[in-house]
Amino acid sequence: MPEPILFCWSGGKDSAMALHTVSERADVRIVALLTTVTETYDRISMHGVRRELLVQQAESIGLPLREVRIPPQCVNPIYEARMEEALRSYYAEGVRTVAFGDIFLEDLRAYREKNLARIGMTALFPIWKRDTRELIRSFHAARFRAIAVCIDPRVLDRSFAGRELEESFFHDLPAGVDPCGENGEFHTFVFDGPIFRNPIPVRAGEVVERDSFIYCDLLPNAAVAGASQ
Repeated sequence: MPEPILFCWSGGKDSAMALHTVSERADVRIVALLTTVTETYDRISMHGVRRELLVQQAESIGLPLREVRIPPQCVNPIYEARMEEALRSYYAEGVRTVAFGDIFLEDLRAYREKNLARIGMTALFPIWKRDTRELIRSFHAARFRAIAVCIDPRVLDRSFAGRELEESFFHDLPAGVDPCGENGEFHTFVFDGPIFRNPIPVRAGEVVERDSFIYCDLLPNAAVAGASQ
């Protein structure tokens, strides 16, 4: 029987590539997507994407979505307690492995493994140590499409917010910026690719600065022009 796996889903390109990689394995079965959503804003944590679009992603992928609600500026003890509550519910159903889209941040990997070990679970990193330039080539070859929804203005100009991740996006990245934004330079929303039954119709909305980051408010394509939260 395939091993049941919970997938920690951010909605971005690294998650999409990792999920695509795992989905091709015959020995595992993804039981659900697990995503942190920030209360008050009702958006994917860190990425700032509207929950409505997250739900559309999960529906198009065809997997159940489990949301972990956390407060704005969430401190680690609250985050860890709420994540543990969700993880224990899957542990009770026989799930022992959680997959992540991390690539090379050793401290983040150790943090995830330590938290999972407390409840008898292990971590799986399907794209760990993959060369990030090669990953982007694979991303395009698989016909994934994504938009930059959050950028760090300390390393990228605000004009990158709202741009699609076409070849020109990567050509314009300053030297020293990781092609996958693994150091937090930018975060993305994937709206099309082989893991989706149908593309997610979105368009770029208002670009705003919040908590020292620049966000592009993605809107469902049917949304009223100019609407934002």
